[in-house]
Parts: sequence; C-alpha cells; structure tokens
Amino acid sequence: MEKEQEALTPYVNSDGEGQAQRMLGTARRAAAFYRNQMTNELNDKMQSFIARQEMVFLSTANANGECDCSYRAGTAGFVAVLNATMLAYPEYRGNGVMASVGNILENPRIGLLFIDFFQSTVGLHVNGKARVVTNEEVAAMPDMPQVMVDASHMKGGQHPECWVIVEVEEAYIHCSKHVPLMKKIEKERHWGTDDERHKGGDFFQVQSNQLNALSSEE
Repeated sequence: MEKEQEALTPYVNSDGEGQAQRMLGTARRAAAFYRNQMTNELNDKMQSFIARQEMVFLSTANANGECDCSYRAGTAGFVAVLNATMLAYPEYRGNGVMASVGNILENPRIGLLFIDFFQSTVGLHVNGKARVVTNEEVAAMPDMPQVMVDASHMKGGQHPECWVIVEVEEAYIHCSKHVPLMKKIEKERHWGTDDERHKGGDFFQVQSNQLNALSSEE
C-alpha cells in the first residue's frame, strides 16, 4: 500500500510532505493537484494576475530555519514580472530591521502568496530562490520594466534600499473557497512617512508596557 501511495505522488516536494500524505491518506488527492495545478513557471494567466496585485505576503527563513512572514504593498504590479521564471520587488527601509533581506542573505528560499481579495478571491503561490541586488544592478538591467522605474520614485520620494530577484521554481493556485470578498475603501497612504500617527505608533503598547515596567522597578 505504501509503495502504491508513493507512486501516486511523483511530484512530492519533500520527504515530510510525502510522509504527511501517507499518514493522512491524501496521496491520491495530492497527486491530482500536483498534476493539474502545479507548474515550474508562470503562465500568461499567472503573469497577468501578479501584474494586477497591490499586495503580497512573503515568507523567508534564516540559516537556522527560523521563519518570518511579512507583507509588502505598492501600486498594482509593484512586484514586476521579468519573465516566466523571474520576479522582482523593491525593499524599502521600513523599520530598519530588514528581516526578510537578512534572511535571504543567509537562506535564499522564499515563498510568496498573492491573494485577490477584491475580485476573484483566488490566490497564487510562488515559491523559489531569492537574491538581493543593488539599485545600481537594477538600473543596469536592459529593458527594465516601467513598474520598476516607477517604484524607484514612490513612497514619499524614498528610493528602495535594494531589490529582491526571485527565481520561480513552482507556482500553484490557492483556492478561493474560504477567502473573503472585500471592498476597497479609500485610505490616504503616507508612503515612506516616519510620522508615528500614520504608522500605527505603539498600537500594541509594547513600548508603553516596557516604560511602565522600568518605572515600577525604580
């Protein structure tokens, strides 16, 4: 039985993934998904989908496997499709921690999740390898997409600190079944601001609690 299940999952991504499918009896279902929905490059529909998105969730991990999930946003298509197997997106200063960039410097594995909350409610997973490149390297690229040119001048005039190039290894759908349909409401976005009023300030009161704790110790 185990050999039969292994034969049903020729595209299994990892030993753990295959083990989970055998343990939970989903090997046949997984094999159908691998066969029908997974690809190692972005087809035309996927490329058009990414070009319409204004946000993406991204996951990285350092050399020890300690993970970080983050969020990026910009104008539609801020994640540029360079070709069927390559994406690029800008990294801005933010809080200065540069957690995602730091992880990529240690471990190139990256996972991106694009979700269309406003129309189809479908998502797209893109997994692969990432590398950090400088603004100078990007500027020297032949036929740099206009969206990358525009990104260099957005967010309050702040330029990207660097760029991330993603080499696509697999792409597949995230089904729309449980994704909520949302309505976009106008909100003024203060790109690149350091004004705490527009950044959320100490919303979770971490700084306030630490200051209170220090005061109590005194």
